[in-house]
Amino acid sequence: MKGQNEYLRQWKHKFKDYINLLMVREAPPLDRLCSVCKKDGVYKCHGCFDEPLFCTDCCRTQHQRHPFHRISQWTGSFFQETSLIKVGLLIHLAHNGTPCPSSTEYTSDLFEWSDTNENINYDDYPEGASIPLVTDSDHPAITIVDKSGVHSVSISYCQCPGALTRDIQLFQAGLFPASFTRPKTAFTFSVLDDFLLDNLECGTSAMNYYSKIRKLTSSIFPLMVPDRYRELMRTARQWRQCKLYKWHGFAHKSDEPKAGDLALFCPACPQPGINLDLKIGASTRPDNTPSWLFTRTLVMDGNFKAEHLHPVNPSDEVSLMDGLSFMVGDERYKSHLSIAQDRVQRSDCNNHHAVNQANASRQKLEATGIGGCACARHGCFVPHSMVDFQKGERQMNMDYALSQALNYNTDGFSQAITFYDINCQYHKFLKDRITSSMYLSIPIGMDIIPGIGLWHVHGHQDSCYVRYASNFIRGTGRIDGEIMETLWASLNIISPSARGMGTPHRKEVLDYQMNDCNFIKMIRMTKFLCRKFKEAARGAAESKMSFQNLNETAHPDMVILWEAEEALAHANRLEDPTAMDIYEVRLEKAPTRKQQELRLLQAQNRPDHLVTNSISRRGAATWLATGLTIEEFQISLSRDVKRLGRRPTDIQLLRVARLRDKLETQITSFLGMASTYLGCEVDANEPDSLVDRDHDSPDEEDYSDLDDHDRHLDPETHTSIFQPELTIIPLPSNLGEARCKALGLTDLMEEETVLREGQANDALHAIRVHLGDKAVIFRDTVRSARSQAASTRAWTRVRSVEAAVKLNARIYSKCRLQLGRLPNHNLLEKYLPLEKEHLKTSTAVADPNARGQRNTTLAWFWSLDVQGDTSGND
Repeated sequence: MKGQNEYLRQWKHKFKDYINLLMVREAPPLDRLCSVCKKDGVYKCHGCFDEPLFCTDCCRTQHQRHPFHRISQWTGSFFQETSLIKVGLLIHLAHNGTPCPSSTEYTSDLFEWSDTNENINYDDYPEGASIPLVTDSDHPAITIVDKSGVHSVSISYCQCPGALTRDIQLFQAGLFPASFTRPKTAFTFSVLDDFLLDNLECGTSAMNYYSKIRKLTSSIFPLMVPDRYRELMRTARQWRQCKLYKWHGFAHKSDEPKAGDLALFCPACPQPGINLDLKIGASTRPDNTPSWLFTRTLVMDGNFKAEHLHPVNPSDEVSLMDGLSFMVGDERYKSHLSIAQDRVQRSDCNNHHAVNQANASRQKLEATGIGGCACARHGCFVPHSMVDFQKGERQMNMDYALSQALNYNTDGFSQAITFYDINCQYHKFLKDRITSSMYLSIPIGMDIIPGIGLWHVHGHQDSCYVRYASNFIRGTGRIDGEIMETLWASLNIISPSARGMGTPHRKEVLDYQMNDCNFIKMIRMTKFLCRKFKEAARGAAESKMSFQNLNETAHPDMVILWEAEEALAHANRLEDPTAMDIYEVRLEKAPTRKQQELRLLQAQNRPDHLVTNSISRRGAATWLATGLTIEEFQISLSRDVKRLGRRPTDIQLLRVARLRDKLETQITSFLGMASTYLGCEVDANEPDSLVDRDHDSPDEEDYSDLDDHDRHLDPETHTSIFQPELTIIPLPSNLGEARCKALGLTDLMEEETVLREGQANDALHAIRVHLGDKAVIFRDTVRSARSQAASTRAWTRVRSVEAAVKLNARIYSKCRLQLGRLPNHNLLEKYLPLEKEHLKTSTAVADPNARGQRNTTLAWFWSLDVQGDTSGND
């Protein structure tokens, strides 16, 4: 398949041919004959296919059914734009295009064209300007606005007895009159449809659209084209009303539509009388009927992009469809706001006040935004549930929206689930606010279960997760409760152009946009639901298998207890959300090495401790902890020596020498105390003489291969006789089990095991923290770097964090190796080996709620000490 650039290369060779043909089309054929009667051709039609040439008579007869084509007249040297009125075209109404038999004279509407809204000095334009809209006194005309431009057309009305009025005759012919008594301007149905579509899909305002029409009419002098911008705005509103009445079945009904009747709703959500049997009431449902079948699931949210300025003359505004679609009725809503009290409640969760009060101080705005409800499963706006905000997103606004949504076609429903960003605070006194207002109500017997979207819930306190996340609400399915955030995107297309409209006009435009959004959802829902069903079926099978495996390993009595606690929690969650706290993960923090050392020292004072009566063994825990610190120092120094390179500087060599001297001092001090705790002398010159060489395996786990800088270094380049980093200190794990038992050091082996557990916890915690830092650096610094200097600094930080991760990985590896040499424990089942893949950074670490992270799994050590990681300041 050829790429687009390949076609462009071919175009460069063909360009001359195409441009020559384009110039040939500007001239008439050599014979200049009419394409119909073969007489002398004068007029070229730009609307007919292949732009044929016509004589005057043929041009008039051929365009009797195409009165809005644009034509040009041959002047002898070029084609000059003109209009069909100059060839004598006359449109006859009400008689299938034929003249009215009752008409005895020319009866078209006589008037002079004038642009009343603009003062144009025609002397400013050159003589001979080609404007096809020049008034011809012999053929008075009416202004018709079409997709092809603004036209001057002669109209002959029907004069028969009992004939329809002129505006109705125009409408019957597919022309929408701009006035009703003596219409002088009309719009074709096609141009109104085209404007509504442009306004819907591209957010094109009426002014921009009509500017385009004027440009189509006269590209040189568009200002000389009559200005019908205001007429377009008004007739578009009328045309939008006609279309909605027709689409929703009220064109032939005598009764008027009620609130929300001119709006589409979700076809998949349960609606009594539409996709749910009305006869199945709460008392007659079968026992196996799922509860979600009679549950309305809603999501609530606000949008602060849909601002609205104060109208110029609000008392003179006319509403055509107030409250009949998605925006609520104006009068009742304002009555509710007039008596509602804006109580500021003390929040016991995180502060969301700044977000909810966006634009609250904007004095020039009549509406600071809009808010409302949509179905949480499929994302369809709920009819008659969208409200304007006056001072930010207040509870009184959302109360009215929720009340209207819960009463929209929910007969027989006993339960509703609502998702709202701040439901932990909003839902507390919801019933009290509804009870105290005469304008608010919910269906009798309906319980409202509050929820918070899976993205916003992580901005709350930890306790809100199990109380309000959709994962813990029965009947919600696999939804995130955030779908309304995606719906604002399409609405924001039209919001800027609606900002300065009149209040009724703006609501009608927003209604039309939301109705189209629901319609698009409807026509695409089949394919979407089929795909989601397949995914859900696979996910349910995997979850069922995992649950069965977990259930089989649990004690039957515990399963019974858990089921009882679960049932009690769901039964009490409406009255007491804290009942859901049984789902909170309760993990004890993994002990650190310092905590383990402290525990061992405190245990020495107990009468039953092994070393209580042995003065020489007191303080052994501190001595062993010092040995572990020396081991970590040795690992760090060994890595520094390997990173020296082939040509180190004197400063680098001096630094290593100082570190070796410091390490040697610590080892000497450690060996000086060894005889006290080991019960035998240790030669300072040969400290590893007691080491069990059978346990010194060459297959020791090492992470030096993780560092790209170490791969090409020569380990013998900087060897020295003085190498304390290679000294094996006499810890029980290095002496071996047999020698320790022979020396009576069983208690020291047990204490080292305890300290090693704390050392492993410290190393894994450090790895988790540094990997998290690395993910954040990538997200916030590396990706946002806009210069070479910023990028270099960012990558320097990344390499620094990587070095810390690899160092702690080596420490953990050494610790796990030493644990394997100590007896009587099963810690190796808990502390698994580290692999290279485990140390890779995942974006799920920095942003677990990001798109695509829902099914991402992290390495085993991320869930080893959740409580320890979250309770620290790291």
